[in-house]
Amino acid sequence: MADITLLTEIPVANELGEGVIWDDEGGSFWWTDIERNRLYRYQLAGADLKCWDTPERLASFALLAPGSHSEALLVAGFESGFAYYHPESGYLHWIAKIAADNPNTRLNDGRADRQQRFWAGGMAEAGAGDQDAGSLYCLDQQLVCTEKFGDIKISNSLCWSPDSTRMYHTDTPSQRIDVYDFEPSTAALSNRRAFVTTEPGCFPDGSTVDAQGYLWNAQWGGSRVVRYAPDGTQDLVLAVPITQPSCVAFGGPQMDILFVTSAWQSLDEPALAEQPSAGNGFLYQTPYRGLPDPRFKPEH
Repeated sequence: MADITLLTEIPVANELGEGVIWDDEGGSFWWTDIERNRLYRYQLAGADLKCWDTPERLASFALLAPGSHSEALLVAGFESGFAYYHPESGYLHWIAKIAADNPNTRLNDGRADRQQRFWAGGMAEAGAGDQDAGSLYCLDQQLVCTEKFGDIKISNSLCWSPDSTRMYHTDTPSQRIDVYDFEPSTAALSNRRAFVTTEPGCFPDGSTVDAQGYLWNAQWGGSRVVRYAPDGTQDLVLAVPITQPSCVAFGGPQMDILFVTSAWQSLDEPALAEQPSAGNGFLYQTPYRGLPDPRFKPEH
């Protein structure tokens, strides 16, 4: 395996750490603890960690392009819909509520595409009757929210190839990451097909695509992050010291630092005793380079 070394472990003990992105202007990683209603920012210079409480569960988000909205910092995929949000001031402005007629669903994994739209997929709450109630949504620059497809149990792994001609997505319990042909100008999806099927016990969670077009996937239950070539072949496996890695992002001045979030959710006492690092964040130095996380850019 390529030379990948652990730089730092951030002791945040997230119940469900997720949604990590890199802020190139601020030199920071941002992520959320969904179940604890918390948003985190870790600034690499000085190892400065800050945390804010959120008004409801925050599943995913993207930073706003400069000048997009004077009062907000983020476009947020909260449990009940899309909103403009600023963690320090508490500013909150709802853009679109999702599935208001079905309280048994919430938004989950999401990110901005390279054309600066924001996407997020839904999932059924634990114990909900209809476990296929989630959908994938796209919020465009005109603030129009479009449902792309439904019948999702747990939406994850949303990311795009460097040239924006492919979109990756998984319904996590299926243990299959799919790839779609993607039309950048219209956000149209077509030609759904299997990209990879994960190994038994390894459930595909959050993903990112690096500068070479390889997909990195955090595998819940598998204690690993896997890098896949564009043809779906497995390139490398990074073992992590927790069973439930949840999301990944590249960042740093050279875009060569990999951040891995994790969770202790659903682990019993013996499992927690065996992995005291569950829920922490992990920074790895890699010989690979990622791509800057796009920002959401509304037209009004």
